[in-house]
Amino acid sequence: LFFSFLFWGERGDFLLWLSYLTREYIFELVMASMEYVRRGLSLGQMDLELTFHQMVQLCVAPRGVYRTTMYHRQTKNRWARDDPGFVAVQVYFLASTVVAFCVAYQRSWMALIRGVASSVLGDFFASGILVATVNWVLANRALRLQQEDPHAMEQRVEWLYAFDVHCNAFFPQFLILYVLQYFLLPLLLRRDVFASTFGSNVLYLAAGSVYWYITFLGFEVLPFLRLQSVFLIPVAVIFLLFLVSSGVMFFNPTAYFVGLYLVR
Repeated sequence: LFFSFLFWGERGDFLLWLSYLTREYIFELVMASMEYVRRGLSLGQMDLELTFHQMVQLCVAPRGVYRTTMYHRQTKNRWARDDPGFVAVQVYFLASTVVAFCVAYQRSWMALIRGVASSVLGDFFASGILVATVNWVLANRALRLQQEDPHAMEQRVEWLYAFDVHCNAFFPQFLILYVLQYFLLPLLLRRDVFASTFGSNVLYLAAGSVYWYITFLGFEVLPFLRLQSVFLIPVAVIFLLFLVSSGVMFFNPTAYFVGLYLVR
C-alpha cells in the first residue's frame, strides 16, 4: 500500500488516496462477490472438472491456465473466475493436510481446530486478501498503459482477478509446503543441523519462487499492463533470505512452522 501511494504522483493527498482505495475496493468486492458466493453455496454449480484440470496445469504448464483466462475474457467480458470451485477445493485440501499433520504428531482436537483456522483463514484468505489488494492497487495505479483512444472503454484489473492470481500461485506452494514437506519431515527435522536446515530452506525458496512466478504470469497476460516483471522482484528477495537463513543464521523454517502450528 505504501508503494502504491508513492505512485499516486502529484495527487499525493493521503486522505484522497485512502478514500479512493476504500470506495473502489468495497464496491468492486461486493458486486463481484455476490454471484461468486451464490454459486459457492451450491456444489452442483461448481465446475470441478475444470478446477482439477487447472490445478494440474499449474504444476506442469502454468501459462495454460492464463490462456483459459483470455478465453474467459472474450466470452464473459471479465478476467476473474465466476466459479468458486477452485477456492472450495483448495480449502478442502488445506484442511485435510492439517488433519494429516495433527494425526502424525498426535495433537489434540483444539490443536487441530487452531491449525485448520490458521491455515485456511490466515495462510490462504488473510494473506491472499492482503497480497491481492496490494497487487491490485499497484497494477491499476502504476502499471496500466495510457489509452491512446480517449473514447475506448477503460481497462483495469479486477480485484477478484488479483485474488484468482493468488489462488493459482498458492496451489503449487501448497503442494510444496504442505504435501511434500509432510513426507520430508523425518529428513527436515533430523539432528544433522546443516543438512536439515539447508534442505528446509531450499523447500521454502522453491515455494516462494513458484508463488511469485505464477503471480507474474497472471499479470503478464493482461495486455493493458506494462512492467509486469516487477512481480518477480520478491523472488530476488526470497533468494537473499535463503542465503542468510541457510548460510549465516542456520535457521530451519520447517522446525519453526511445525512448532508454531502444532506444538503451541
